[in-house]
Amino acid sequence: MLSQTIQAALNTQVKMEATSSQAYLAMASWADIQPGLTGITNFFYQQSEEERVHELKLIKYINERGGFAVVPPLEQPIITYQSVKRVFEEFLRHEMQVSSSINDLVHLALQEKDYATHNFLQWYVSEQIEEENLARTLNDKLELIGEDKGGLYLFDRDILQYRAQVSQSHK
Repeated sequence: MLSQTIQAALNTQVKMEATSSQAYLAMASWADIQPGLTGITNFFYQQSEEERVHELKLIKYINERGGFAVVPPLEQPIITYQSVKRVFEEFLRHEMQVSSSINDLVHLALQEKDYATHNFLQWYVSEQIEEENLARTLNDKLELIGEDKGGLYLFDRDILQYRAQVSQSHK
């Protein structure tokens, strides 16, 4: 059985994951109407779906533990960007926020002596290490590229491979 404090905190994380999914969906939609950004578009559609899976995992956990998972209302995410670089800066900023939120949840679970929730959250801790690493790697690559259109072409072409490389390096 979840305490009311843990249930409320987990529901806050449900909203964070849902917000992430919406933000990445908006990034995908923006990229989709930019000329030639097929790889980036697909990357953010995949990111959006992955965050939705994280949200569902939390919802199921809350309900399985005797709590009540609340599907939250969401604010409109940012829908337009000045550049690809800005999109990826926002991606990193967002992942860092999620990591901070997960860390707060882990701390709360330990304070509440809810070891089952603490154990459950370890998957999210590992996931966030991977997500932040991916976001930093992509931002670093864009920094190297600068304004070079050929570099952006290669970045867009290869972006889905970066996800696979980062995932493999953490297994």
